[in-house]
Amino acid sequence: MAPSHVLKCCQKVFSWIPVVFIALVVGWSYYAYVVELCIFTIRNTGEKVVYLVIFHLSFIMFVWSYWKTIFSKPANPSKEFCLPKADKEQYEREERPEAQQEILKRVAQNLPLYTRTGTGAVRYCDRCQVIKPDRCHHCSACDMCVLKMDHHCPWYVVNNCVGFSNYKFFVLFLAYSLLYCLFVAATVLQYFIKFWANELPDSHAKFHVLFLFFVAAMFFISILSLFSYHCWLVGKNRSTIEAFRGPVFRNGPDRNGFSLGFSKNLKEVFGDEKKFWLLPVYTRQVLGDGSTFPTRLISLDPEQPTIDVQSESTKSGADGQSCATRPLSESQNRLLGNDQRFTEDGLDADHLKLGSKDKVTVSMESES
Repeated sequence: MAPSHVLKCCQKVFSWIPVVFIALVVGWSYYAYVVELCIFTIRNTGEKVVYLVIFHLSFIMFVWSYWKTIFSKPANPSKEFCLPKADKEQYEREERPEAQQEILKRVAQNLPLYTRTGTGAVRYCDRCQVIKPDRCHHCSACDMCVLKMDHHCPWYVVNNCVGFSNYKFFVLFLAYSLLYCLFVAATVLQYFIKFWANELPDSHAKFHVLFLFFVAAMFFISILSLFSYHCWLVGKNRSTIEAFRGPVFRNGPDRNGFSLGFSKNLKEVFGDEKKFWLLPVYTRQVLGDGSTFPTRLISLDPEQPTIDVQSESTKSGADGQSCATRPLSESQNRLLGNDQRFTEDGLDADHLKLGSKDKVTVSMESES
């Protein structure tokens, strides 16, 4: 046990090396730009002031979003997804996978779950001993189940699991680091050329200016592709995991099962208050709480009864009395609500079809 514990401690220490390295590079870039470029190299006072103001704004937003991405703890499934004590003991006693699945299915009936494994089984984590909510995955690096897990990010100097709790911060970190590098490279370029062509006298600022341009340009190019990819993921409402392996619903796999249209996909990541979209602060998300997410319900769920939503709220029965439609449960309201997303944001026509009698078939969970 002791060597294993020491090994884990060493891994944790080494995992912070990329973060420390980037922190040193960012600190040096601040010194090189503010002191060596703006104070010692640029002679025009107006240009110097403008550069310093814009630089500090981009620098603050970059560091702020970077900090939030690193130190936001991954969100875990709530206790409602843990097996009750009696079911857990029965699950551990059972040796047959079929019997274990029956236990999981019985418990999952009371949970707002729409996804399954590739074989149609209930998604269960034996290590964390929880039924996995939709879009939740076990992170081997963090050794925990993470809500709406996107990926574990060691190499882009985050050293954290990117998921529901910090995905907005991660996207903003990529955006502001891109703007930071672009601004630095663009404003340093003319002085880089002057130093390179020996139009400015050699000084201690020459090395900093030349190297600053190369570093900013290199990081800009490397971050651009990653940022573009995550912009595409946000627009499609997919995680990195779902982009490679589409979620499997009870009626089959569907890569676009969680896509609600571009505008609502943005709200699911950045929140419902647009004034806070560009700030790395928590914003209330009405379209998904990490454990449950609205779906397009593009086809019928074979495990759920179906009802027909008529253009009229009631219809007359054989005895002349009206039969009211059954009310939705709280979880169904949370999943099926949100401003009638079925008719908004241009859903594909082949996924939502109206009959000749203005009738829409909707899949619902039965009340437990």
